[in-house]
Amino acid sequence: MSSCFNGGITVSLFGESHGRGIGVVIDNLPAGEEIDLEEIAAFMARRAPKKDGTSTMRSEKDIPEILSGYFNGKTTGTPLAAVIMNTDQHSGDYGNISHIARPAHADLTGYLRYNGANDPRGGGHFSGRITAPLCFAGAVCAQILKHRGITTGAHILSIKNVRDAGFDPVNVTAEQLDVVKRRAFPVITDEAETEMRAVINSARESLDSVGGIIECAAVGFPAGIGSPMMDGLENTISRLVFAIPAVKGLEFGNGFGCAELFGSENNDEFAIKDGKAVTVTNNHGGILGGISSGMPIIFRAAFKPTPSISRPQKSIDFKEMTEQELVIKGRHDPCVVPRAVPCVESALNIALLSALMDDPNA
Repeated sequence: MSSCFNGGITVSLFGESHGRGIGVVIDNLPAGEEIDLEEIAAFMARRAPKKDGTSTMRSEKDIPEILSGYFNGKTTGTPLAAVIMNTDQHSGDYGNISHIARPAHADLTGYLRYNGANDPRGGGHFSGRITAPLCFAGAVCAQILKHRGITTGAHILSIKNVRDAGFDPVNVTAEQLDVVKRRAFPVITDEAETEMRAVINSARESLDSVGGIIECAAVGFPAGIGSPMMDGLENTISRLVFAIPAVKGLEFGNGFGCAELFGSENNDEFAIKDGKAVTVTNNHGGILGGISSGMPIIFRAAFKPTPSISRPQKSIDFKEMTEQELVIKGRHDPCVVPRAVPCVESALNIALLSALMDDPNA
């Protein structure tokens, strides 16, 4: 099973949703980097289930136990390994559907890929639970990036048809990114929070779910980092973002909106500001030819509605090859988007630090 990202740093995720624990090994981190464990705990708490009706009632403390690579508050340069024990599994909720395909889940494809040997409880290794160790890795990388003057942050841009204000693609600042990260519900405007919460709660009460879009940005990232073609910065970020379950779409800068413009409208004209080359607009999202331009890096990730809903659905028993009606039990998020915000940040953090470590001139 390929759960290993290889670049300037290596990140390997392991575990299953209802197994004993989940974890991560990060290799090739720079030695001597100060890592604040309280900051890591605060970062991971943003992903944890909330008590406000917008997420699952599963309660996991997600306290990582660092096994290696950390001593006297600093990275040692050797592999940084951490494990998070699972403590609130309800595996019995999945006894009636161990071989019935849940629509929009990986039950059938996982069974086919691994000849029935995969752990189906709670989605096993395909579960969003695996984003907890991803967030640990992302939190570590965020602190190392911060030491280099690089700040990342994300917010909920939309839930279903309710939309928040977006980041200014040219002038977004580190301070603005830090402010939105401190909000319990990560949006820019209060009005968006009120309307989004209403949409999520309505879906929950209707035994349904909703999806949305997360917008993520990085400022302070130096120009000239990345590679063309196969190892472009967009490629690297995309590989990690698509490792987050439920991500179904990704766009950088103006993204799909570029297809509706003339070149004269979409091109970002150059200028000199404070002795540096900049662009007047940022339709390219801070990346040109797979290489950072020095402008803010901005992208958006689309999340599908949570597949596990409590409404009856048509499905199949893939062992008996019979059609079935399925009612899913268990504890599930009516919308994964609010908890996925730090996951998207984590993917970006890992990608950017990896690109820096892979560049001999960085």
